[in-house]
Amino acid sequence: MAVVKLTAENFEQEVLKSDKPVLVDFYADWCGPCKMMAPVIEQISNEETEIKVGKINIDENIEIAQKYKVMSIPMFIAFKNGEVAAKTLGAQPKEEVLKLVK
Repeated sequence: MAVVKLTAENFEQEVLKSDKPVLVDFYADWCGPCKMMAPVIEQISNEETEIKVGKINIDENIEIAQKYKVMSIPMFIAFKNGEVAAKTLGAQPKEEVLKLVK
């Protein structure tokens, strides 16, 4: 499944109301570590059919980033049943990011 581009308009429907666990990548276009993680996030979205993977640009969606207290990026937050289940910060191996939603 392709990575879902998240915005303030679709965040509630795609993440909070999802029937699957959702891994959300909070990123910015200018962030080097975020760019390093982009292929990893893409790979996870293609390999893991039981989870939804989304990316949200914090510069374009400041209110969502503030709501989830994103102070540094990349930040990965796993949502289950509309609630934050786990979060981690920084560039990491795929296996570590997957642990959030497994």
